[in-house]
Amino acid sequence: MIVTGLQLVAGLTLLYFGAEWLVRGASALGLRLGLTPLVIGLTVVAFGTSAPELAVSLEAGLAGRGAIALGNVIGSNIANIALILGIAALVRPLSVQAQVIRIEVPLMIGASLLLCALLWNGVLGRVEGAGLVLALVTYVVYSVRAARAETNAIVTAEYADLVPAAVRPLWHYALLAVVGLALLVTGANLLVDASVEIARHFGLREALIGLTIIAVGTSLPELATSAVASRRGEGDIAVGNVLGSNLFNILCVLGLAAFVVPLAVGDVSWVDLGVMVGFALVALPVLRSGFVISRIEGALLLTGYAVYLGWLVANA
Repeated sequence: MIVTGLQLVAGLTLLYFGAEWLVRGASALGLRLGLTPLVIGLTVVAFGTSAPELAVSLEAGLAGRGAIALGNVIGSNIANIALILGIAALVRPLSVQAQVIRIEVPLMIGASLLLCALLWNGVLGRVEGAGLVLALVTYVVYSVRAARAETNAIVTAEYADLVPAAVRPLWHYALLAVVGLALLVTGANLLVDASVEIARHFGLREALIGLTIIAVGTSLPELATSAVASRRGEGDIAVGNVLGSNLFNILCVLGLAAFVVPLAVGDVSWVDLGVMVGFALVALPVLRSGFVISRIEGALLLTGYAVYLGWLVANA
């Protein structure tokens, strides 16, 4: 198990740095193509921080481990709201001013409910995956248009700070993105293999590994981005990063994974899906309370996540 543990750590490390380099390279390329920092933040960065989930879910799906693929996304979406927003709000209360981010909350709730409906028959098939990808394209078009229409100077300044200036040659950023993608693929292979071995060794359901270790590990890019943004007082980035990532996880990650190979629900329980929808619903009144997530609300989110983890352990 020592070797398996090292393999797990190596996989998570490669996923983190792979996502970091992919986001840096792709963001700089976006600037060179004339995209604004706000557009890049709501699309390229949101996709990039979901890249670990995509790599792991594709690898798990191809390996016939649909429960890990689904558990990864469901667990990541739970961790993004309860763990990451909770920690970010404790660092500093999160104020949301961008209109586009406020609209993303009901979109995230709708996507979560749609996923539950699609999984009712126990399988997420290719046609359903294609439908999710089509919804993703619609969402990206909407995000780009809404970002271009955003006139709030504070929001624009926050995202300008998020995306560094592209000062190096174009080939440097292209290479950075390609290397980041390679690290993601390698890390996903290591992580899925290690997770399956851990589940077998301890007699745990594979979905449990996906909901916990893999979910938190693949959410590290979101945690880093939101924590830093919170410390700087950039609430729009901290919250927008999480909401955008959750939408990408369902529409892009599961959509592409299911389109490549149908995903069986396996031992993913309806309780896990219910918790994901529950935290998505909780985000609506929390963000509607003056469009601020307070430290108390952040503490409640973390408490809710701890209760959920306790339930998982008790039923392991």
